[in-house]
Amino acid sequence: MANRCVFLDRDGTINEEVNYLSHPEQLRLITGAAEAIKSLNRAGFKVVVVTNQAGVARGYFTEQTVREIHEALEKMLDEQGARVDAIYYCPHHPAAGIGVYRQDCNCRKPNPGMLEKAAAELNIDLNESFVVGDKISDLEAGLAMGCRNILVQTGYGPESTNEFSGAAWGPEYVADNLLEAVRWILKQM
Repeated sequence: MANRCVFLDRDGTINEEVNYLSHPEQLRLITGAAEAIKSLNRAGFKVVVVTNQAGVARGYFTEQTVREIHEALEKMLDEQGARVDAIYYCPHHPAAGIGVYRQDCNCRKPNPGMLEKAAAELNIDLNESFVVGDKISDLEAGLAMGCRNILVQTGYGPESTNEFSGAAWGPEYVADNLLEAVRWILKQM
């Protein structure tokens, strides 16, 4: 039997948006994020982080820095009894990238490559899964794969809400933050 999953954007959804987070010391969890993830863990969901990290492509920081930030994130969550099952990131940018990082790839959201890879590696049923993020590109990746989508009002959420005005589609639910989004998800089960 395939696993249900909640795919989470990182910056602006789990941790505070700082515009190209480039040092583990800048990492601050959004209030309630660890509690939200712990609730998903207890409910039996896989929790997978999918994050665009174009700062690598732009030369602002290295992939090693991204890995160090992810280690710090996992440690912060673990200290509060929460865990993620996997973290996928895209270091590319189609226009602003340097060298091998300048490419139009399938992994950069809104493309669904990170979700596809996670589904294959973790046996995830995408039709029984959710995507939670603060940007339209997060939700577009989920929409492409048949996931249910939730927009949070942290990070770039308020700007994204305005962008949805008059759009042909929108998020299934708009939550104040990740904790509220997870409470809504758990009520759907």
